[in-house]
Amino acid sequence: MPLPLYLLAVAVFAMGTSEFMLAGLVPDIATDLGISVATAGLLTSAFAVGMIVGAPLMAALARTWPRRISLLGFLGVFLAAHVVGALTDSFPVLFVTRVVAAFANAGFLAVALTAAADLVPADRKGRALSILLAGTTVATVVGVPGGALLGALHGWRATFWAVALLGLPAALAVVRGIPAGPGRAGDPGGPFLRHELARLRRPRLIVVLLLGALVNAATFATFAFLAPIVTDVAGLGPLWISTVLALFGLGCFAGVTVAGRFADRHPGAVVAGGGPLLLGGWIALGLTADVPAALLGLAFTQGALSFAVGSTLITRVLYEATGAPTMAGSYATAALNVGAAAGPAIAAATLTAGAGRSGPVWASAILVALALVLALRFRHVVGRGTGEVRRDDAL
Repeated sequence: MPLPLYLLAVAVFAMGTSEFMLAGLVPDIATDLGISVATAGLLTSAFAVGMIVGAPLMAALARTWPRRISLLGFLGVFLAAHVVGALTDSFPVLFVTRVVAAFANAGFLAVALTAAADLVPADRKGRALSILLAGTTVATVVGVPGGALLGALHGWRATFWAVALLGLPAALAVVRGIPAGPGRAGDPGGPFLRHELARLRRPRLIVVLLLGALVNAATFATFAFLAPIVTDVAGLGPLWISTVLALFGLGCFAGVTVAGRFADRHPGAVVAGGGPLLLGGWIALGLTADVPAALLGLAFTQGALSFAVGSTLITRVLYEATGAPTMAGSYATAALNVGAAAGPAIAAATLTAGAGRSGPVWASAILVALALVLALRFRHVVGRGTGEVRRDDAL
């Protein structure tokens, strides 16, 4: 795999830390700003909504810019948003900074996904995506638990400052790893924007977008509220939050790494094998979340299964959007973050509806069950390997 791909993963690590860090900071933010835990959890949805809207908008805006300039510009806005977030005492201002940071993250990731796909042969997009997403999973292993620990010791604002500092080596990675020229995104001979957007009418693309969103919604429904599950359901101390997050992150890294070797040629096997296990794991966690040993073990397995199945489905998005060379990354980013927005919102609704602190876990189970029903109905779409990707628009 090309060195620039790994350098892009460094930048994704910095941004992934920001996207996921609130999972360990929700109680602290709620107390500091005088809001409920459910309201503070919606900051995760704010970031995800910004990613959903920002991915296509920023990708369309930057599609003719040199990739290095695009990536550095998005990083600069991202860092500035975190500085403002660290300084504010207002929840509405913090909410807005999360949306702005998400726009910048969305633009960066959309360009990075497209760049990553162009750095490798056409039949190795899954491997390239697994390396890029490894930056995200390392963030859940190191950045997010580290942020939770830093927040527990010095307050949630310290974590925002730390993320801003993380952006500096990320910018260096972009400068060193990405060519200064325009790349395919700046190719005047490429397809018009309207032609790339027209790919969204493809039924197969719609199916894999929906599946990716459902699985990611299940992941984030529980992930956004892991901190109160650890402390209020399992009865563990605040310092255990970082441990559980680290276990979840280790599972994510293992899942995306293993799945990356099969996502290109055997996606159906990954979904058919991992999907039912993922559902069973959420059910088991819902029943045993009050048992610390079970919570610790299932945090790892659910992280692994969630990212194995989810990353495989997102790889299918890149294949089904082949005719959109500058926008495919934004479609994949939007699919990821539709789920990341919907999941915490659904989970928050279970909390306010009186389902108890384990409500988010049961929401995850229901979302995966819906995804499996849809995957079974359209298994001929999900299971297509690289040699079966056709150009027709009908299922």
